[in-house]
Amino acid sequence: MTNKQNFTPEEWTKILESMMLAGMAVSAADPSGLWGTIKEAFASRSAMRGSKAQSAPNDLVKAVITELETGEGRSVIQEALRKRVAGAMPADVVQRSLDNLREVAAILDAKAPSDAAAFKAWLSGISQQVADASMEGGFLGFGGVRVSDAEKATLADIAKALGTTA
Repeated sequence: MTNKQNFTPEEWTKILESMMLAGMAVSAADPSGLWGTIKEAFASRSAMRGSKAQSAPNDLVKAVITELETGEGRSVIQEALRKRVAGAMPADVVQRSLDNLREVAAILDAKAPSDAAAFKAWLSGISQQVADASMEGGFLGFGGVRVSDAEKATLADIAKALGTTA
């Protein structure tokens, strides 16, 4: 069973951050305005909560979600995210998120190989749900596309960073 004790505090913080950064990368790739951003944030949160509702979630996913539900866990994530994205432009947020996901993939492959694939798939799922959450382009909900080219490229970059592409 993989959980917090399998990692150093710094590694655990990166893993906690990864669940937020997987969605933030997509949102920052093609900012969707106020309503789009709200929809994308809601999609990210829903993806995380939906994982908890599964009857048999991956042990590491379950440990991360459990940590998120504590005040201490939320504080750790908020502080880490503040440091990572402070003063960053959207393109910087994308790059910093991808850097985190690469680091997390390496940590998981080294320290939690039995849970790595499922956790990476979970992060990819969060990213995809965020991409699907809001129409890009168009005006007042008319026109536009479900997933923009910039978001598609970022989804591919996320898969590459996580090592989930061939």
